[in-house]
Amino acid sequence: MGWFTGVIVYLLIWWTALFIVLPIGTKPVDLPPEDGGWRGAPEKPLLLRKLAGTTILAAILWLGVFAVMESGWVSFRDGWWAYTGPGSSAVLPGRPAQN
Repeated sequence: MGWFTGVIVYLLIWWTALFIVLPIGTKPVDLPPEDGGWRGAPEKPLLLRKLAGTTILAAILWLGVFAVMESGWVSFRDGWWAYTGPGSSAVLPGRPAQN
């Protein structure tokens, strides 16, 4: 995995993890605000803590994805899910070469 791909994968994982972490620990306000705000908005959103938690969670998940991709357990160049269509030079075991 190159550095650009690694950054993009990290950003995708971070964004997904943010939506996992955001609802944790939120409670709606008891009474609607007098200025007409929405009652469902959390009283204390704790956004900095959630952003830090999201960053840590995304880093751990990214390390797992990086380890799997670099180990060769998952490869889009080899194996049963490899692309073998036009323009492909890969010959998979048990399949005849395409000309």
